[in-house]
Amino acid sequence: MQYLNIREEELKNKVAAELFHSFDCTRIIGNVDFCVTLPEKIKNQASIFETESLLWAEAKRGKSDIYKSIVQLILTIGKARTFDKFLPPAFLGAFDAEKIAFVPYNDIHDVFYINDFNWSVAPSNHETKEFKLVLDKVTQTIADNSLLFNFDSDEKDCKAFVKANFILGKSSTSKILIDKNNFMVIYTKWLIAVKPTIAVNWDIAKKGGLIDGDFYLADLLSLENESLKDKLFVLLKKDHYELDRKINEMGMFSSMSATFNDNQKAHTQFWNKYERPPKEEYWEYIVARRDLLVPQDVRERKGSFFTPLKWVELSQRYLTDVLGVDWQDEYYVWDCAAGTGNLLTGLTNKYNIWASTLDRQDVEVMRDRIKNGANLLEEHIFQFDFLNDDFTKLPLPLQNIINDPEKRKKLVIYINPPYAEIAGKKTGVNLNRIHDKYANQLEVANRELFAQFLIRIYNEIPDCVIAEFSKLKTLSASNFKTFRSYFIAKLEKCFVAPADTFDNVSGSFPIGFKIWKTEIKESFEKIEADVYDKAGIYFGKHGFYSFKDEKYISQWVNSFKIKGDKYIGWFEGGTRNSFQHNRIIGILNNKEQISVSRGIAIFDRNLFEVSICFAVRKCIDATWLNDRDQFLYPNDGWKADTEFQNDCLAFALFHGQNRITSSEGTNHWIPFTEKEVNSREKFDSNFMSKFIKGTVANVPSALDVPHLEGVAHLEHTELFQAETRTEPLVFSETAQDVFAAGRELWRYYHAQPASNPNASLYDIREHFQGRNAAGKMNNKSTDAQYSILIATLREKLKALGKKIEPKVYEYGFLMR
Repeated sequence: MQYLNIREEELKNKVAAELFHSFDCTRIIGNVDFCVTLPEKIKNQASIFETESLLWAEAKRGKSDIYKSIVQLILTIGKARTFDKFLPPAFLGAFDAEKIAFVPYNDIHDVFYINDFNWSVAPSNHETKEFKLVLDKVTQTIADNSLLFNFDSDEKDCKAFVKANFILGKSSTSKILIDKNNFMVIYTKWLIAVKPTIAVNWDIAKKGGLIDGDFYLADLLSLENESLKDKLFVLLKKDHYELDRKINEMGMFSSMSATFNDNQKAHTQFWNKYERPPKEEYWEYIVARRDLLVPQDVRERKGSFFTPLKWVELSQRYLTDVLGVDWQDEYYVWDCAAGTGNLLTGLTNKYNIWASTLDRQDVEVMRDRIKNGANLLEEHIFQFDFLNDDFTKLPLPLQNIINDPEKRKKLVIYINPPYAEIAGKKTGVNLNRIHDKYANQLEVANRELFAQFLIRIYNEIPDCVIAEFSKLKTLSASNFKTFRSYFIAKLEKCFVAPADTFDNVSGSFPIGFKIWKTEIKESFEKIEADVYDKAGIYFGKHGFYSFKDEKYISQWVNSFKIKGDKYIGWFEGGTRNSFQHNRIIGILNNKEQISVSRGIAIFDRNLFEVSICFAVRKCIDATWLNDRDQFLYPNDGWKADTEFQNDCLAFALFHGQNRITSSEGTNHWIPFTEKEVNSREKFDSNFMSKFIKGTVANVPSALDVPHLEGVAHLEHTELFQAETRTEPLVFSETAQDVFAAGRELWRYYHAQPASNPNASLYDIREHFQGRNAAGKMNNKSTDAQYSILIATLREKLKALGKKIEPKVYEYGFLMR
């Protein structure tokens, strides 16, 4: 909603339309640039003899100094004594192309009664002593009381302010209320407006575990610039912050402080817009959600997570199912990655509960929550680095439990550990004492912090119960094979939920809650996990498997690699095995187009195998639930099923991820003849239509292939050497429907002026759908007939995918 590069009159019109459309902005009040009054119908209802103004404002095109603009307005009003001729407004203000500011009139009206003041000076001359005198006199008043809104970032707040305050007869300013729904939005604004004015080196502070969110909480939970909760790690003390309060080695109280580098000007301005503190009923929730104020990389590394309460409650129901109704009295509980401790909400026996966290600030938050009813003991809450510290640092009662073999069996390690893994910018977050100690038991899984938590618990707290939220990698991922060979425990029960319901996680995959009895030595093989949707509603079961000796689909499809330069395309994605990587599965013209150096060149001899791999990967939609399911090396059943093979070829020919394009080379993938689609010119290649008709033998010589890679692969050549097949392919009725829909689409395209005879499906889509400014193909087309044809093709292709799906399980590409 910025208005750069427009004239002042147009700016005033746009501001009136955007912010004050419910009011009358047409009145001319003296020499005031802009006036907002009540609309006519309200004036009549009010039965007043004189119009009441709500705002007099100075307008400036482009960018301006908003303070000087308000001073200019004051001089304009004082010079003409406008307030003697018209009822003064509720607010004075100023705006430019970027922002608008309001000042309650009652807070500056005494300026107009200064003795011996020369009101005859030009208000626009900022160099006069009168201008400077007023600027000096009102700067503090404006800083203390002005309400400044940016048109873009503060649009909603600004409109809310106008709605709350531009009311007939209203004498006081209504500030924006803060609750549990908007405190994070306000925090993001605070980061921009206030944080830069706090005299703290944030890079150094972050390394020391200090976060800006603690300063925000100090501001938010304060009255008259005094923090109200003394257990917060940072406290606001009028004009500075106090932190790191402790008793030093001499037995004396000490603390550190942080001041403002702008005399608290931005801080005052910002909080003038909001009502502090929020209602007390929100305090506990806001403090407990300190995790939301922790930067994402720190949250992932330290485990500063908030487990959604619906999953907390459900996990405790599952613990009751496994351990019995009296488990809270019979078992001890330790959350060793507690964050602010919300995973422990709902537990009743505080004498059996311990909570530790890496951050001292989180310890203070948990102790503060005790005052608000959290069922914990202060002595059982402590700072502890689980991946580095020795257990001798634990509270003595907890040490006694861990060191007692019988008591250990009654210890439940109840955690939602950090999910950070070494990748890209996160390199090094996994380096710690446990990383080095258990490197042989973790191998590649050592990249994952949650795996490090689990392996330490398993080895150093033997026979305990582990109740943990984590990814499903521990059950199925190939990188966790070594981990599973050492982590031998009975998985008693498991439920899964969408990962994006957890605040610390983004992405579409499952998070599982798993209850392990480490006392029972049983290698994990499979489990039917209960499945819950985002709302927490149960909707069935899903199988998860440990693939010990199985081979994967990548090994199968890569066994059909062929050496040679005269290929018809390249298959991308043949090195990955789970649904989460299905997005990279595709067919392209050349090796140079694929995103990684590895790919599979496609020839007539391996066209079926590549098409089968493509189809089984794409015929089932990837969802959050199957995201980590693994595609496997199939059994031999597919070899004799020619209908399945042909269905897969048809599916690969007409799928949107077949991105063959004539702009990148010869298009060998046109499944029709020129006559079938009424092409105006001859195709450069008829390979695919000849292949389908069985007439590709020894034609084109450019596609002949020297040999398969490696002697071990030669067994596959017996079935699918195109040179030996002369019979046409026979397609199922469902596949024929796909061909028919595709044929109509090709015909419609070739009826267009200047159609490209060598166009692929990708080219046809690009022609009708076009691309946006970023170069990405649009999702829709303005051509109604094309839209009908492509929709029909997609509908028929989806039906073909449904037909292929049962064979995916029958031939062992996936396990149910």
